Order: sequence, then structure tokens, then C-alpha cells
Amino acid sequence: MSAICPAAVIVLAAGEGTRMKSATPKVLHEICGRSLVGHVLAAARELKPENLVVVVGHAREQVTAHLAEIDAEVRTAVQEQQNGTGHAVRMGLEELGGSVDGTVIVVCGDTPLLTGETLRNLAAVHHSDGNAVTVLTAEVPDATGYGRIVRDGVSGAVTAIVEHKDATEEQRAIREINSGVFAFDGRLLADALGKVRTDNSQGEEYLTDVLGILREAGHRVGACVAADHREIAGINNRVQLAEARRILNDRLLTAAMLSGVTVVDPATTWVDVSVTFERDVVVHPGTQLCGSTHVGEGSEVGPHSRLTDTRVGAGARVENTVAVGAVVGPGVSVGPYAYLRPGTDLGPKSKVGTFVETKNASLGEGTKVPHLSYVGDATIGEYTNIGAATVFVNYDGQNKHHTTVGSHCRTGADNMFVAPVTVGDGVYTAAGSVITKDVPSGALAVARGQQRNIEGWVARKRPGSAAAKAAEAAARESGGEG
Repeated sequence: MSAICPAAVIVLAAGEGTRMKSATPKVLHEICGRSLVGHVLAAARELKPENLVVVVGHAREQVTAHLAEIDAEVRTAVQEQQNGTGHAVRMGLEELGGSVDGTVIVVCGDTPLLTGETLRNLAAVHHSDGNAVTVLTAEVPDATGYGRIVRDGVSGAVTAIVEHKDATEEQRAIREINSGVFAFDGRLLADALGKVRTDNSQGEEYLTDVLGILREAGHRVGACVAADHREIAGINNRVQLAEARRILNDRLLTAAMLSGVTVVDPATTWVDVSVTFERDVVVHPGTQLCGSTHVGEGSEVGPHSRLTDTRVGAGARVENTVAVGAVVGPGVSVGPYAYLRPGTDLGPKSKVGTFVETKNASLGEGTKVPHLSYVGDATIGEYTNIGAATVFVNYDGQNKHHTTVGSHCRTGADNMFVAPVTVGDGVYTAAGSVITKDVPSGALAVARGQQRNIEGWVARKRPGSAAAKAAEAAARESGGEG
């Protein structure tokens, strides 16, 4: 069995996580666009294990449903009662038939900063040293709450892992801690788990006791020290969740910057793990890039933009914008203060300007919607200009309807296009028009009432008002000039 292709990875995700104080199971809380257990699974998949098993318990219906969404091939094992980490691993092994030939990696489902590289290194050390078990350890500034690694003073071999609550004062001074991540010989693990006792302060089966059992049986117990202690950090409360989010976000932004992206202010820029960039992108402060968002070469996003599942073409500019499920073509200008809803598709060099909202809208090349407009359920051709304060009236109270506007049109300000309606190529529409009928190509459409001025209305209907007094003064001034 290759060191980097273990027989199995078992992920422990059965705990309730009471310190999160949440109706959401702890492992389903998200950072950077992925659940905590999702991050762990992604790292585990980098090892290409033959089997990947997640041990579930608390709220297992929710957790199992989530696992099916993010990794259809993952297997689950149920820990009905949370009787300790050793018991959880036994449940995982039972899902695999009770014993496994080859290396078994055990990881915790609440360690989102753990990387595939570190797991590969653990597997490689385990293989090269011929260990029965290899524990991933780290030296931390504050070891409170963690199991301490006790080593032989001469050989440096691992002799025990002592839980914080069971440790002596001398042992609590140790800064090398157990990460909860192990590599085991599968057959030896199964045998040792059957010998684990529960005579400890919690009355639980500790997985860490397996190390002592194997060592007493004459097997080699080793350790692999993580390069960065932050990788092994488990999440137990919302403070730690925020700290992990900051660390992971910094990691993602560093990788982006090293690949040719300018991040003007990393402290106020947030990205998900699934966001991708091309080179020479500029991300301005206050920007959030979420989901499957992709930002093309030479484009600028922000400041203060939130893009979710959105594609931004090369050379585009997206400023002060919220976009969800949108396609922004090359050279497009968006914002400031625009809202691109799902189904928006902006053609090359088009423009969606200030206080414009779009939904299920396709704009052709060079088309502009510059100001104060709503474009919903519409197709607009090339090089058309939509006047300010235009509304595509797409909803009749029960159903949505579509509007088509051709190429090279000039629509007036304050137009209403009442769907379903089709406007041909090269059409002009007058300001203030309500377009309810199709307009043939090359026509001017005027759809507004005849203006009528009722003189003296204010003096008769609003006598003594400020408006009446102003009108009287204007009349006197006009009469004097005459």
C-alpha cells in the first residue's frame, strides 16, 4: 500500500459541539464557502484513499444529507452514543468490515485548516519509519485543553498521550500536543481498540490509549510534527471559528497574490476556497468573492462588492456591486451600486450603471443601462441605450413575461415596457412612454397622455398656501414687466 494512498481515512464527526451554542451541528458551520467537515474531506481526498468514512452521531440526518451533497462517494458510520474517540473509530472500522489491511488515517471533522500536504507527510513518515501508529503533533504557545505528548527522555519516542483533564502538573507544562490525527496499521488498530478500557475521568474509550497498548506489545510508536501548529486547531466555539476563517482567508489571498492578483487590502477582502482568478486582477477593499466566482485577466472588482457564483470577463470593472449567478462579459462596466441577480448575462463592453437591477436579463455587446432602472426577464440587442428610470414590467401578479428590445435602439427616460412586448431594431421611444404593444423596427414609439395645463388651479384649490402665494408673486412680477 502506498504511503500516500491509505486503505482508509476515518473522519470523526459525531460530536454535538455544545460550545458553538447553535442549532447547526458543529461540523456543518462554514468558513470560506465550505463546511468544517467539507474542508477535512477535501484534504483527505488529496491522499486518494481507497475508503473514506465519516463517523456521524449528533444530528446525523443533517450531517449525512450534507455529506451526500458534497461527496457522493463518502461512507458513513453511526456512533449512537458518544462514548469517546476510540469507540468512534471502532464504529468506522465496523463500516469497513471490522479491520483493514494497510494504513488507516484518523482525522477530526472540526479541523478545517488541515492540509492535504500535511496528511501526505504524516502518511509518508508512518510508512518510512515502519510505525504501528504515528501521531501528528504540534508545538503550541498555549496547550490548555489539549492532550500532551509524553516522550521517552532518551530516545524521544512517544510513550503516551495524556488528556489535559487527566494530566499531572508536570505533564501540563508540555507544549507538544496531540492533534487528534493519526496514521495506524489497520490490523493492529482493530486489535488494540478491543483492549481499550474506560477507567478514566470521562468513562470513555480514548483512541490515544491505543498508543500505549501497541507500545507495550512491542510495536513502534512515532510522531510527525506539523510545520504550522495552526493547521491542527479544532473549532469549539464561534471565536475559534472566526480565527480559523481569518487564517484560511489569509492563506487563500496569499496564494492569489503570489499567482499575480493585486489585493489592495487583504484585511477587508474575503474569498471562498472555490474562487478562481486570472493574472493582473485587482481586488479593491471591502470585497467578498463567494462560491464559484471567477475573475478574468486584468479586471477590477470593488471596492465594496459581493460576487457569488459570478463570472467576470477580462478587463471588466465591477464597482460597489452585488452579483449572484451573473455573467459579466469582457470589458463590461458595472456599478456603482448595481444589483445583478441570477440569469444576468452582460455582453462585451456593455454597461450596467448606478442603481440598476437586472434579473434573467441578456444585454448585447455595447448596450448600456446607465441609471436608475430595472431590467427583468429581458433580452436587449447590441449597442442599445436604455434611458434613465426605465422599468421592464415583467410580472402580472401571477406569471413572469419576457421583453425583447432590438439592437441600436434609443429608449427615452422613464419608460415602462409592459411584457410581453417586442421592440424592433433601431427604435426610438419617447420619454415617459408606457410601451404595451410591439414596436416595429425603425419606428418612434410615443405612449403618453396629452399634456393639459389648468390655469389658476392652485389659487382656487389651495388658497393661502405657500404655492398660491408664490404663484401670485410670479403673476405680479410678470404683469409689472408687461
